[in-house]
Amino acid sequence: MSRAHGLESLGVHALAGLVGAIGWGPSRMLGAGLGAALGAAGIRRRVARENLARAFPALAESERTVILARHYRELGRVALEYPLIPRLAGAPDGEVFAAVRGLEHIEAALAGGHGAIFLSGHFGNFELGAARLARRFPVDLVVKPLANPKVDAWLSDLRRRAGFGLIRTDAGVREVFASLRAGRAVAMLADQDARRHGVFVPFLGVPSSTPVGPARVSLATRAPIVTGFVTRREDGRHELDIEPPLVEVGRDADAARRLTAQHTDRLTAWVRKRPEAWFWLHRRWKTAPPEGLGGTHDAEEVPRDEDHAARAGGA
Repeated sequence: MSRAHGLESLGVHALAGLVGAIGWGPSRMLGAGLGAALGAAGIRRRVARENLARAFPALAESERTVILARHYRELGRVALEYPLIPRLAGAPDGEVFAAVRGLEHIEAALAGGHGAIFLSGHFGNFELGAARLARRFPVDLVVKPLANPKVDAWLSDLRRRAGFGLIRTDAGVREVFASLRAGRAVAMLADQDARRHGVFVPFLGVPSSTPVGPARVSLATRAPIVTGFVTRREDGRHELDIEPPLVEVGRDADAARRLTAQHTDRLTAWVRKRPEAWFWLHRRWKTAPPEGLGGTHDAEEVPRDEDHAARAGGA
């Protein structure tokens, strides 16, 4: 492990210790302040502004600036909730989650005997919502390993204590299939740029290269895709809304694109309602659509060094 990784690990553990000591309420306030400081420092602000302008061209720049300021504050809150996820997920009903709606959709999906895919996006505290489900259902979380081995081990232990089984993206898709065959729910994200590996579907009105893996797994295993989204109330508590399974219409060559378009449409609706909750700092539209846009055509890719966990459905 490099010296930089060691220092990073010390910082993460120190911050986690502070959050554990001060508790959930004060940590939300601290997180909002840290998020605001990151925004003031301009961390990925240009990318976020470009994304907001593309997604909400009819809004005045001043309105988009307000959304972005709220987004930075919410990012900070979510980040400082991570060390507390096992505690928050196990809190009594009404304390952390003011409302949980739609559990019957997970129950019905799992009753089919093929497992279920619990799908969301980088929207609100997705992992806390999935951890809340893991109190009641067997849930495996698809995760991308971190470059820092100590931080990765810490985060993996945190997730296991929250009730998750873990499926690492570097293990391939076999573990996803095994989990579904065992009748479990597999939680994953599918809303970041997928480069040439995705299909182009509209997201916030813009053709977007989108991970197609969840749809292909669903079609191969008959595991229903159930979407869910976490939002935060003004008092800091969360609400979790689980929606009915996506409807599979046909099993032709275009079926995976249609399923991908369905879950992307659902995310679009939530982002339009609560734009501050979605992760604007990622270059969502960096892969240009091909001429004469078609569902599975390769795309013109702008070279970047970024990693993209969501390409493989990882959290």
